[in-house]
Amino acid sequence: MSDATQAFLLLGLTAVIIAASFAIAGRTNAVAGFFDGQDSDGRAPGLWTLVLSQVTTWIFARSLLNAAILGFYYGTPGVLAYTAYYASFLTGWIVVDGIRFKAGAASIQDYLRARFGRAGDGCYNFVIALRLLSEVFANLLVVGVIFGGLFSNIPGADRYAIVALALVGLGYSMMGGLRASVRTDVLQMVVFLAVFAVAVVALLTHESFSFAGVLTAEGVAGPIPGWVLLAVAALQVWSYPTHDPVMTDRGFLADRETTKKSFLHAFWISALCIFAFGLFGAQASLVAAEGEAMQAVWERMFHPAILLCLNAGLIVSALSTLDSALASAARLTIRDMKLAPATVTNGRIAMALFMLGGVLVMLADVKDLYAATAVSGTASMFLAPVLFFSILGGQRNIPAWSYLTSFAAAIGGAVTYFYVEAKADWAVALFGGAHKYTALLFICIAVLAIGNSAFALGIVTARKRAVAS
Repeated sequence: MSDATQAFLLLGLTAVIIAASFAIAGRTNAVAGFFDGQDSDGRAPGLWTLVLSQVTTWIFARSLLNAAILGFYYGTPGVLAYTAYYASFLTGWIVVDGIRFKAGAASIQDYLRARFGRAGDGCYNFVIALRLLSEVFANLLVVGVIFGGLFSNIPGADRYAIVALALVGLGYSMMGGLRASVRTDVLQMVVFLAVFAVAVVALLTHESFSFAGVLTAEGVAGPIPGWVLLAVAALQVWSYPTHDPVMTDRGFLADRETTKKSFLHAFWISALCIFAFGLFGAQASLVAAEGEAMQAVWERMFHPAILLCLNAGLIVSALSTLDSALASAARLTIRDMKLAPATVTNGRIAMALFMLGGVLVMLADVKDLYAATAVSGTASMFLAPVLFFSILGGQRNIPAWSYLTSFAAAIGGAVTYFYVEAKADWAVALFGGAHKYTALLFICIAVLAIGNSAFALGIVTARKRAVAS
């Protein structure tokens, strides 16, 4: 199969998926359908609709490629590190259960506002708006990489693909909002599982594959950074789901039992998928020649039809994440932040603005996939003390300054890591020239220490003040 044939087959498959997504999405002008995912009869999504929606929006294109890249460079430890982030479904359920079903809050914003005032939801909205923007541009980046590589003879092919997919993704997302997103997620997940299953079988039956080899793979750069990243994930996983509205929005749609089961099933299914995709990178590291890129190894290892399946899986997951991010952006700005009246028209305008922002960031030539995950994951860590002290600990009298101190520490940590990635002289010197993931681990420890100390001190001072009065 020639590169041209593979390229046009992928184009054709993408066109079919897009057409099916438009057909399934359905148009709604009902506020409950657009922002809350309800059907025309006012019913919430069922269990497996919710499960498949959760899974397909979390095994998105950026995550799949990240898992493979980490597996290629750092072996199985790198794959385990990225898979560990999927324990966010477990901590995410703890957050949703505590906020929605125990505290009775209608949203995370309402919960934070009730405890920390306007600063509570203001800081939160700032971080998740950046998170949604990063989801849009990062998945568009994967689309650009794939089509740019397949149509390398056409100048600007990657940018044409980005703009085209952005427009069609925006088109069917605007038709039905969150309801359309949930409905199309099911189709896209089924397609993803089909093409991914073919690719996994090809990997397992490849002449160079052995479970013992791939499970002990150390990557082309050595395993130590992978183990360090696993420690980072163990620290970030407590706060990571709270700053992902794509996940948490789906925790506010169905009843308690359905919601609980959806999070638990989504955990094991998505973790299994992401670990399996990461093994493609780990396996490539075992057979790579010195200096050979992962994509080049794949092209040498697999039949073009298998590469087509891998690329199709990435395109499908990119589409599913784009529509989910846009639906969450509309819900965030219109329903939660109340920046405009809660109408479907305003929701569609919010979607268009977020997509435009993502495209502009993408066209500005931002290229680092894991950096976006690490920076947003670090920024989210101001929410870890909220989970520990407020949601789990039941503490209500925590002063706003404790929350703001935790927020400042997390944003400071995220900015510092951004400059570590950029190899700024001062940031490199600050950590003595250590590997960037070692620097990230130190940053995460510092952020958690400052945030938790601020909450503990705030509780003590609030009690003393209460006793004195």
